[in-house]
Amino acid sequence: MPERAVERQDSEPLWTASEALAATGGVLVGEDWSCSGVSIDTRTVGPGDLFVALKDIRDGHDFVPDAMARGASASLVSRLGTGPGSALQVGDTLEGLRALGAAARDRSDAIRIAVTGSVGKTSVKEAIAAVLRASGPAHWSVKSYNNHWGVPLTLARMPKATERAVFELGMNHVGEIRDLSGLVRPHVALITRIAPAHLEHLGTIEAIAGAKSEIFEGLEPDGVAIYPADDPLAEIIISHANKSHAAFLLSFGTAADAAVRIEDFETGIEGSQGMVNVMGQRLRFRLAASGAHWAWNAGAIFAACAAAGLDAPLVADALASVDAERGRGQALKIDLPGGGHFTLLDDAYNANPVSMAAAIEALGGVNPGEGGRRIAVLGDMLELGSDATRLHADLATPLQDAGVDAVYCCGEMMRHLYNALPDRLQTGHAADAMAGLKLFKSELRSGDIVLLKGSNGSGLHKIATVLADGNAFDLTEA
Repeated sequence: MPERAVERQDSEPLWTASEALAATGGVLVGEDWSCSGVSIDTRTVGPGDLFVALKDIRDGHDFVPDAMARGASASLVSRLGTGPGSALQVGDTLEGLRALGAAARDRSDAIRIAVTGSVGKTSVKEAIAAVLRASGPAHWSVKSYNNHWGVPLTLARMPKATERAVFELGMNHVGEIRDLSGLVRPHVALITRIAPAHLEHLGTIEAIAGAKSEIFEGLEPDGVAIYPADDPLAEIIISHANKSHAAFLLSFGTAADAAVRIEDFETGIEGSQGMVNVMGQRLRFRLAASGAHWAWNAGAIFAACAAAGLDAPLVADALASVDAERGRGQALKIDLPGGGHFTLLDDAYNANPVSMAAAIEALGGVNPGEGGRRIAVLGDMLELGSDATRLHADLATPLQDAGVDAVYCCGEMMRHLYNALPDRLQTGHAADAMAGLKLFKSELRSGDIVLLKGSNGSGLHKIATVLADGNAFDLTEA
């Protein structure tokens, strides 16, 4: 997916200097300008962008000269004298970015969809974005731009002519999604699923359900609140939705009373297919992604798109052409130096106990090639709080149930899983991801199915990159 999620229908600038001034209430310095994009990162800033000098881990003002040298049309700053060129000075650059985002929201007639959840929110957002692109001028959050600067940045990048847009909202603490939803003001708000992620900050899974349900608080008065009918915490979600401005509640899942119901679902190494009933309209669909959890995701996608006014057949057609993403269940065949190949199930983007169990179940549903094995390479699950030790050790049961043949554990917390495994599955433990790669790469053989899964901070994605790029077997030290 491109870094710039902007589909323009004409040559109009994204922002003129006068429009940005009106939105932010700042002070213009220098020559008149207009911009075709908004950027906060000089590594990706393009000609014609407005560069926003955010203060985060580093002070963006230090990079204004570089941004202007790369062709930025102007900079949004809180202090002058940091670089050449035109500038829009505001009291606080993050607040200035939020003001641009709010103005972009208000000047567009776009139907706005907001997505959150403990599991699947990025995958679901990406799939919804693909459907929106197939239906007309669309806008979407790139990557996982779902935090206090990612959401306003995505809004500020939204062209006036956008017809539909989808925004991913993330959180670590209570109140974060309330703020972001209030900025987006979605017409459709979706919770994918609740899982024990962020326990370190929130304490209980019920608290997580409450924090995720804050997404409904920003709904427009005629908005639609979408929730997972099968989720054990659905009643908490429904309670919050009923207190919001939602005009309609729409459920999805496999439950008999779900408005958008997955009636059957099959999954394998080549992808998935199933039957969905969208409020009485039944149709088959196909997905490139693998794993039983994609039945849940598919229900969420069809529900959100229906709420945004899109016909189910269009949704099914668009989903059939969407490739599985790297790091989110993509299956790759990788050649081995001695001949043959193994299959990499790259689900290394992120993990919590629910998504980890789903990935392990998916591994169990795949048959290795002749002479091959099911191998799980697992990294630490982060932000689980005081239950982290138990939640890691508890993965021993689904690994055995899935018929996994070998387990490589990477990271300090994964030591607890390693110790809980039966002797036959204690294949190896390493301090970190790349040390883990050294343990297993020479043991791979043709026909193997290798699952990579861990929180982003565990570094499992580094293994995926090295293996997918074909470099692992050329290195004496990985």
